[in-house]
Amino acid sequence: MTWPDLPPPNTLMPFEAVVRHGSVSAAAQELHVTHGAVSRQVRNLERALGVVLFERSARSLRPTPQARELAAVVRDALDRIDTAARRIARREDADSGPLTLSCEPTLLMRWLIPRLPGLAVHAPGVTVHLSAGGGPVSFAPDRHDGVDVAIRRNDFPFPEQVSRAPLFTERTGPVCRPDLAARLTDPSRLATTTLLHTRTRPRAWDDWFRAAGLAADAAAGAGHQHLEHFSLTLQAAESGLGVAIGPYALVRDDIERGRLAAPYGFVPDGSSYHLLSRRPPERDERVRLLLDWLRAQAADVLPKSYEEGPGSATGV
Repeated sequence: MTWPDLPPPNTLMPFEAVVRHGSVSAAAQELHVTHGAVSRQVRNLERALGVVLFERSARSLRPTPQARELAAVVRDALDRIDTAARRIARREDADSGPLTLSCEPTLLMRWLIPRLPGLAVHAPGVTVHLSAGGGPVSFAPDRHDGVDVAIRRNDFPFPEQVSRAPLFTERTGPVCRPDLAARLTDPSRLATTTLLHTRTRPRAWDDWFRAAGLAADAAAGAGHQHLEHFSLTLQAAESGLGVAIGPYALVRDDIERGRLAAPYGFVPDGSSYHLLSRRPPERDERVRLLLDWLRAQAADVLPKSYEEGPGSATGV
C-alpha cells in the first residue's frame, strides 16, 4: 500500500511541536535538535504540501487554520502510535493495572479519600494509587513522575496536549464554628472577628468579596491570622480561631456534621476542577470509569443554597 499524498514523515513531529508550542526554539528543545533543523523540516513540509503553514513576522510565528487542523491529526496519530508501542513493549497495558492519581492535598484528604471506598463498588476493576500534589503535572514519558491522572483546579494554564475533563465548579464562602456563625448575621460583622489566611491561596478573601459583590474594605477584619497550608486554616476555623474562606467541596462534610457553618452561603469564584490525563478517557477504560465515578461524587459539590450567596444568613 502506498500513500501518494503523505508528506515526508520526518517533517511531521517537528511541525506538530512548533504548532503546540508556538515557538521553533521550544520545539527544538523538546526534540533535542537545533533550531535550524526544526525550521528546515517545517519548510520542507510547506514545500511538500504547497501551502504556507505559518504567518511569520520578526517577533512571532502564528499557525494558520490549516496548520492547526493538520497538527491535531498528526498529534492524534502520534498518540496512537505511542499507545501501541507501549502496549507491545509491555510498558503499558491500556486496560489493566493501577492508576496513579495525583490530587491537591487538601482536596485529597477532605473530599476524595472519604469517598474512595465507593469506587470499588462502582468500578471493581479499577485500582487507584494516591499521590498528593498540586500545580502543573506532566505526562511526558521522559519525566518519569509516574502520574497517570490528576485532579487540578484551573488556576494555572493546562498544557495543550493534556486531556482534560471538567468535574465541578469551585464555590467558596466564609466558614467558621457554628456558635461564631450565629453572631455573623451579615457580612459587615466580619469586621469584628479574625480572618484566617493561607499562603497557598493568599487572595482567597479578596476573591470572595469580589465574587460576592461586596466592598473589599470589609475584609479589614478585627485581626488576621496567617497559616502555611489551606487545610490548617479550615482546622483553625473549626477550632474557633476565626473565619476562613472554605471551598464547598472541602467543607461540605464538616457542615453536614455540624463542625462548621457557612453564614453567607457560597458563590462561584470563577475556577473549576478538572481530571487531567495523558490520553482521553474514551481511549482508556480505567480513566473513563474513574471519571464517571468522580462526576457522580461531584454532584454533591453543588451546595443547596449557593445561589443565595451572602444575602442569606442560613448558609448550607
